[in-house]
Amino acid sequence: MPVPAASATTSRDAARPRELILTFYGLYREVVRGWISIAHLIRLMAEVDVDAPAVRSAVSRLKRRGLIEARAVAGAAGYSLSPAGRQLLAEGDPRIFGRQAAQLSDGWVLAVFSVPESERDKRHVLRSRLDQLGFGSAASGVWIAPQQLAEEARHRIGTLGLSDYMELFEGARMPLAQLRSAVGEWWDLTALAEVYEGFCATYEPVMRRWSRQRRPSDAAAFADYMRVVDSWRKIVYRDPRLPAELLPADWAGNRAERIFFGLHAVLRGPAEKHVISVLESV
Repeated sequence: MPVPAASATTSRDAARPRELILTFYGLYREVVRGWISIAHLIRLMAEVDVDAPAVRSAVSRLKRRGLIEARAVAGAAGYSLSPAGRQLLAEGDPRIFGRQAAQLSDGWVLAVFSVPESERDKRHVLRSRLDQLGFGSAASGVWIAPQQLAEEARHRIGTLGLSDYMELFEGARMPLAQLRSAVGEWWDLTALAEVYEGFCATYEPVMRRWSRQRRPSDAAAFADYMRVVDSWRKIVYRDPRLPAELLPADWAGNRAERIFFGLHAVLRGPAEKHVISVLESV
């Protein structure tokens, strides 16, 4: 369930309904069997504060981008995931729900690209995609990431038709002392830590609240689960999941991960029950 790239002119508020709808499809594509009526989608999105006009606008944009397709089922208008949409969401699942950080012994992958000045727009696209995948900038035209991101980078750059401009060199090894001195230059860990701290500040109280719930509301669980997953997926695509030896001992990402997976364990079941109950309603 990756975060699709947005244009520079897309406002944050305008993007939010589209992101939430993609989060919904990512979580419940098996439950809805890839298709949901627009009426049911509007009802469910209302529970995360997205109104009907915003839903209709968002699905139109997602349709234009080729991620969903309009389809009527038993006379009901609705939308199903396109093959591209299914692939996009499947690729994101390991990032969102995986907990495997990189190991120093795995090595590193270097992405080296060269783009002619006449095609500098492609240079911007390459930089943007590598940044979104969690690569750090080691030098002009040279980006670095843990080895485990190599295959994903190869695939994502390939789908953009930019493979001819970039080479990946896998299995690079560097001394620990060199890595420790350079990691803060290659990645903005301070900014990433601040994002994780913000996640903790928002969702730690939610975790405490749910830990006190004896009879949780399925509808409330759905709303909170959608929000926490939507917030989490926007963070983890910026995080290269560096080896623990290269991170501060009090790394905020560790606390954020405990909160996310704690809420995931508590909310997933009742949230799915709520979706099924809405789908079975007339």
